[in-house]
Amino acid sequence: MRTLSLAWRQLRRDLAAGDIRILLAALVLAVVAVASVGFVTDRAERALAMEANRLLGGDALVRADAPISGAVDEAANAPGLQRTQTVELDSMIRVGDGADAQLRLGDLRALGDGFPLRGVFRIVGEDGTERDAAAIPEPGTLWLSRAGADTLGARIGDAVGIGTRTFRLAALVVQEPDASIDYFNVAPKAFLNLSDLESTGLVQPGSRIRHRLVVAGDAAAVERFTATARDNLGRGQRIETITDARPEVRSALDRAGRFLGLAALVSVILAAVAVAMAARRHSERHLSGVAVMRSLGAQQKTLVGIHVGELLLLGLIACTIGIAIAFALQWSIAGWLSSALEVEIPPASAWPALRGYGVGLVVLLAFGAPPVLALRRVPALRVLRRDLDGTEPSAWLVALAGFGGLAALLWWQAGSATLALAMLVGIAATLAVLALIAWGLILAVRRLRSRLRGSLRYGLANVSRRAGTSIAQVSALGLGLMALLLLTFVRTDLLDRWQLSLAQDAPNRFIINVQDDQIADVRDFIATRGVAEPVLFPMIRARLVERNGTPVTGADYANRTGDAEQDRESQRRAEREFNLSMADALRDDNRVTAGTFWTGTPAAPELSVEENFAKGLGWSIGDRITFDIAGQRFEAPITSLRSVDWESFQPNFFVLASPGALSGYPASHITAVQVPPEQVRFTAELVQRFPNLSVIDVDAVLAQVRSTADQVSTVVQVVFWFSLLAGVLVLLAAVSASQDERLLEGGVMRALGGSRRQLRMAQVSEFAAIGLLSGLVAAIAASVLSGVVAVQVFDLPWRPNPMLAIVGGGVGVLVTLLAGLFATRRVLDAPPSATLRELQG
Repeated sequence: MRTLSLAWRQLRRDLAAGDIRILLAALVLAVVAVASVGFVTDRAERALAMEANRLLGGDALVRADAPISGAVDEAANAPGLQRTQTVELDSMIRVGDGADAQLRLGDLRALGDGFPLRGVFRIVGEDGTERDAAAIPEPGTLWLSRAGADTLGARIGDAVGIGTRTFRLAALVVQEPDASIDYFNVAPKAFLNLSDLESTGLVQPGSRIRHRLVVAGDAAAVERFTATARDNLGRGQRIETITDARPEVRSALDRAGRFLGLAALVSVILAAVAVAMAARRHSERHLSGVAVMRSLGAQQKTLVGIHVGELLLLGLIACTIGIAIAFALQWSIAGWLSSALEVEIPPASAWPALRGYGVGLVVLLAFGAPPVLALRRVPALRVLRRDLDGTEPSAWLVALAGFGGLAALLWWQAGSATLALAMLVGIAATLAVLALIAWGLILAVRRLRSRLRGSLRYGLANVSRRAGTSIAQVSALGLGLMALLLLTFVRTDLLDRWQLSLAQDAPNRFIINVQDDQIADVRDFIATRGVAEPVLFPMIRARLVERNGTPVTGADYANRTGDAEQDRESQRRAEREFNLSMADALRDDNRVTAGTFWTGTPAAPELSVEENFAKGLGWSIGDRITFDIAGQRFEAPITSLRSVDWESFQPNFFVLASPGALSGYPASHITAVQVPPEQVRFTAELVQRFPNLSVIDVDAVLAQVRSTADQVSTVVQVVFWFSLLAGVLVLLAAVSASQDERLLEGGVMRALGGSRRQLRMAQVSEFAAIGLLSGLVAAIAASVLSGVVAVQVFDLPWRPNPMLAIVGGGVGVLVTLLAGLFATRRVLDAPPSATLRELQG
């Protein structure tokens, strides 16, 4: 307690004297950077997850082929949850009477009260205008999907027959929760009130009815329900969350989460830079005081206790201040972010605050403790000889331990071992290159100094005169700039990718079931409507029967990996029908990841399989897979694995066969086209001309995906600018933390008659040289590292952009110059005597 009391007294004295204010400011800014990004990220991620759940109609749902009861049903009644249910079945839909009646097999959806719990229906009412409808059809009325109404020739107000009951068509559904693309569920969709289902007479013993239990609520309650449901799923039951949503949405949310983790990593790196530089200055300012204490008999353990205790107290104070500021900042922008996303932003959780304390204290101890520990080795003789400094071998052990702690923090913040490892390697390589180049600059300046004149000579001489300081400053500034530039490069690639993948000319109609003799006629019809010529893909329905000559059933995948959810998904895939197709070449949205894709027409049939699909079923290169196609066997080896860009909105297949391999087997064709908005009768006219075709209108799906991607982009940009602002502030603190020697020299020059212009030009030349080196190396390192991160972490193609690197180098010079001149402005403004007394007192 006595040592802690002394540490508190020294902290108060240092704060009053200003000796430790730079370290306090650096740590506060570091914690603000980490915590503010954490708060914004936490709230935005949860808001996006809630908004994305509108694609499910709730936060989680359980699908079953029988009424849901038991533990799963009971879990949905837990506090903090809302629940509803829906029932789905196939039924004939009838519009009109007599010979003119239109009959189609439809997808009937009976909706319970409260559905949807997330999202809304977008409908066209009797007045012909679109509007949101958060409710369900009134009893006695029915809604039809707009594409289904076109197929049946139905109009609002018509009588629609379902089973033994007739309903009035009250609205057309433009967009629905749980919108999806299902190539084999293209029937018109009809929505009615669940209370009307019994009166249709469709619920009979043996009816194939699909039940859904939908829940929504706070995150903790939903997680508890999900865990309980997964542990108690029965036969024919399956649970879904947003992670099972469309791959476009899932990919956008996943990449956004990784980017936000990257932003947090940048904050950690900047915190380390600022604290390391500020702690170094703090240590140097205490050398003389510690020497006096040593000469008066102070023990080493006492000195360590006082200074480390001061650091801990400073860390707690700085973290508390930083988190309070971060909370206020994120609270102030929450309203704007809510308006920009058009969603309700949930309140912040405690995790960002705890993370801020953890990051602040670990970074402080890792990068502040080594120079402070060195104080206990300061010789008492330094009272008389200022050139004697202490060395502390154990400080390097503390630094190594701190670096390990930083690595753990990076992993924790990133949520990805690959991203954390890439950052660590990038940091180490960048520091090594920066230190090497800085040393080269120092050697070059020493040789050129005699040829230079005036302020330029003095400014560059400062770089070589303080070799250790210059190397440390170039390394610190370069590392901070590299982190900010990396964030900029990745953010640019990410937003560009979303804009390209969700371009306005993406296909919005999928045409199914085109027969061989209809291909030419369908192409001609599409061409006459001003739509680009489509590419038709053959599609063959098949069932898996053998792998390497061994019969395969769904039971083979039960408990195969120990992951219950993954095993259930593999079992479902093994039991369902496969969609096979043929291709003579790979499109841009497919890429070979293993094996060799065929060229031309191979002599024997070959297969190419999507890599994650193959992994789930335990397939590998060389396996021979046997399918049953309409009673005929088809067998071929796997010769390649592919990654598929599911965001392209183009028809894609898990299993492709080589050209001609499936010729002679029963097949239909599928294509995707982009229909202009003015072609409102395209679907109706196409189906009228070719009644066997099914057309899927995916405008609603595209609208939902674009909306979610736009919201994700907004969050990414907000966090980016927030991180950038916090990073600039931390860089300013880092530059300011190493200016004592310059202030001292400037005071001497002013006392000897140096003009303000001479001092300013010397500072400009010194900071410009440091900034140019830091900026150029940082730009190159950020460009290379962004390529690694883009390819390995974000699954994005890397396109080097030299202009960004050039701009980055220029930004490095500008930021360093402005920060350095701002930090040393007192040299010009304060009287030389005051500066010298402050620094030498």
